[in-house]
Amino acid sequence: MKTVAVVGSQWGDEGKGKIVDLLAADADVVVRFQGGNNAAHTLVVDGEKFILRLVPAGALHDRKVCVIGNGTVVDPMALAEEIDSLQSRGRFQDDALLRLSFDAHMVMPYHRAIDRAREARLGKNAIGTTGFGIGPAYEDKMSRMGLRFDDLANFPAFTAKLERNVREKNLYLKSVLKAKPVSGTEILAQMRKVRGRLARYLCDTSVYINDAIGAGRRVLFEGAHGVMLDIDHGTFPYVTSSNCGASAVFGGAGLAPGKLDGVLGISKAYTTRVGGGPFPSEIKGKLGDALRVEGDEFGSATGRPRRIGWFDAVLARYAARLNGMWGLALTKLDVLTGVDPVRICVAYTVAGQRHDEIPPSHRRLEKAKPIYEDLPGWSEDLTRARSLSELPANARRYLERISETSGVRLAMVGVGAAREATIVLENPFLV
Repeated sequence: MKTVAVVGSQWGDEGKGKIVDLLAADADVVVRFQGGNNAAHTLVVDGEKFILRLVPAGALHDRKVCVIGNGTVVDPMALAEEIDSLQSRGRFQDDALLRLSFDAHMVMPYHRAIDRAREARLGKNAIGTTGFGIGPAYEDKMSRMGLRFDDLANFPAFTAKLERNVREKNLYLKSVLKAKPVSGTEILAQMRKVRGRLARYLCDTSVYINDAIGAGRRVLFEGAHGVMLDIDHGTFPYVTSSNCGASAVFGGAGLAPGKLDGVLGISKAYTTRVGGGPFPSEIKGKLGDALRVEGDEFGSATGRPRRIGWFDAVLARYAARLNGMWGLALTKLDVLTGVDPVRICVAYTVAGQRHDEIPPSHRRLEKAKPIYEDLPGWSEDLTRARSLSELPANARRYLERISETSGVRLAMVGVGAAREATIVLENPFLV
């Protein structure tokens, strides 16, 4: 395969960054096509921890071109800080290795202010956003009020648009949300400074990506979040503000349908989610708390504790169908060591009726009860395994049942946080 998309199969935080980083070794170009800096990828390379929020995970490899496509919403200040942080640590030194779409919309300080004020106003009914302004930025994109990087080319015109937006947003902040207004003068000063910092990266990323494909280069498309957070196909309204699946590659990167060769889904060996919303296989109590600590299940971008659940094959089948998955990369198998039994949710019951697929009304998902299949656990250390044969028999059986109940072949299995702690069964770039 020459073009591969990596997408999350659950509610995000599946370990996509680690798999993208691994695959980037065989790619030439790595493209981010949706989301914003509310998603974060945690990578451990040579014992050093990196957290990437906007820059694609290919940045940790030499000579890989990283592209931020038009489907993303980009906080300019956050992007500049992330680039500076990478460069201060000896990474990403060549400016030619980053391409930023002229058409990407910008996340502004008033978006963050609105996001946080809304959540505060909702109280216990809050959706659980990160407060980074991603939703309000996508709202402005759809209402045609958004500011794109292209607008920075004409700074006087940009200034006029910014002043208009600040007036409207401050009226909303003060009158409706009863929140503190933002300073247009401060925002303008920040944008004048960051404009010069980021202008060197701007290009027509759609042309760049398509030219790379035409030249036979390998292109990896890196998703953020997971399909269950998709604005259309997720557990609405407890979702993010963009499409997260493989179909978003075409609009978010400017790629024609038919030019994507394969989709690799990413899933944990169990399930997590952040914020509110239904979670049929959720584990509560001491076991859930122990797995949260063992798996370091705290948001990379926010530090918030994640909710923990058993692997949900119903969600996995749903994600496989929506994305046409070629294979599945399973992460954090090692976290389940010492748990006995290990459970797989194979179906739900709602009002006494069995559902092998997600109920057609997502509101009914809140009332769904899991049907579990229990398998024996294992106590052996998995972190040094580099082939399936090195795993204990019970761990291998668990993997087999995940593949069987999900209906997707296993391509990779993660047994630790480090880049090399991955059992590679099939590499999509090498098939």
